[in-house]
Amino acid sequence: MIRNPRSTNVILNLGFDKLNEMQETAQETILNNPNTLLLSPTGSGKTVAFLLPLVSLFDIESRRVQCLILVPSRELALQIEQVWKKMATGYKVTVCYGGHSMETEINNLSQPPAIVIGTPGRIADHLERGSFETTAVQTLILDEFDKSLQLGFHDEMAFIISKLPHVNKRVLVSATASIAIPGYTGAVSPTVLDFIPEKEGESGLSLKLVVSKEKDKMSMLFQLICSLHSEAALIFCNHREAAERISMLLNQCKIETTYYHGGMDQDERERALIQFRNGSVNYLVTTDLAARGLDIPEMKHVIHYHLPGKAEEFTHRNGRTARMLQRGTAYIIYHESEKKADYLDYDMPVFALEQGLKLPKSPLFKTVYISGGKKNKLNKMDIVGFFSQVGQLEKDDIGLLEVKDFVSFAAVKAAKVNDLLLRIKDQKMKGKKFKIEVARYVVKREEEVKKTK
Repeated sequence: MIRNPRSTNVILNLGFDKLNEMQETAQETILNNPNTLLLSPTGSGKTVAFLLPLVSLFDIESRRVQCLILVPSRELALQIEQVWKKMATGYKVTVCYGGHSMETEINNLSQPPAIVIGTPGRIADHLERGSFETTAVQTLILDEFDKSLQLGFHDEMAFIISKLPHVNKRVLVSATASIAIPGYTGAVSPTVLDFIPEKEGESGLSLKLVVSKEKDKMSMLFQLICSLHSEAALIFCNHREAAERISMLLNQCKIETTYYHGGMDQDERERALIQFRNGSVNYLVTTDLAARGLDIPEMKHVIHYHLPGKAEEFTHRNGRTARMLQRGTAYIIYHESEKKADYLDYDMPVFALEQGLKLPKSPLFKTVYISGGKKNKLNKMDIVGFFSQVGQLEKDDIGLLEVKDFVSFAAVKAAKVNDLLLRIKDQKMKGKKFKIEVARYVVKREEEVKKTK
């Protein structure tokens, strides 16, 4: 099935023993059909499913862009980039999105990558500037295309696709069924692969009702978190101000929390996700922005502080748990004064809070900020070596490392951070001194938060 010799070790590089059924079927279908519509739940491995066939489709000798992937958010673009790099195919990739340095992107595109991943607005901007040629683009992938349509990117997507004269393979990807495909995509009569479970129970998801006696449900949220045995959780609410307020109040209760929403600038959003991803923060309070398209760990717990207005968003939120045939629980915190959601059957098990509640354990890691990244010629091995040799850390003391263009973040065992910073103070890494400190949390002061109930 995989014809290109570069693909031989790709699955091993991903850490897989084998592909799942959806990935196997998608790979064969994409390779053998001009138009494919892949429908599969969040967390089922769709990114690998549509990236793997590219290894067989690419021309090894080409030095031009061969595939364009359009996504609705910067976070999804970065997630796909990370998966592609982990595959270690030898083919270059570049990501383009609003809020990222245009100069950096143009420079990256000056030596054309095989894959360009980007949001519709930024890719349209690059095409108007002539930042890269599209004549060799033969594969177009629209990941979470329904979300792009929902966000109003019709014009940008139509413009971009009109600039791709030689596309002969189109892949549309979604976690939602029954989506109308716009004609401008060119995806005529696609082969449909529908892996969305017919029944919610098939996904391994359990729903639990948590009844709040008080209209302000903060007390019940606090008790629920204390009943989860210090396990991480995503907490969904419907408004940006509410996310900040809830995060602030939980921190006041000594539950280390951060928040995430579309009103934050790019650096704040990335920092919040990094700290949640690497275990420096175990509770992320968020809007529906985090319902899909983010590279975050498997969650055992999803908490609905507010329910979304639509069943579709409820499904996407819950897609953050019970992934890849695992089990998970979604908790709905409910007060009798609330209007019941018409898509939800409230005749579900009521979650019994444990007696003698204790605060969750403090996170095992803290995030260390480093003022240098890929553009400063730093890589993960440089940081690990410096922290190990100069900082005297053991291998197990260092957790997830993320190296960006101009900054890096390292998860370090919380108990070892202070000694590390003392040992490396005024020391040089690769002949240069970098600012290295504990990364700040994205936390608002009480007076900055608009108090919404």
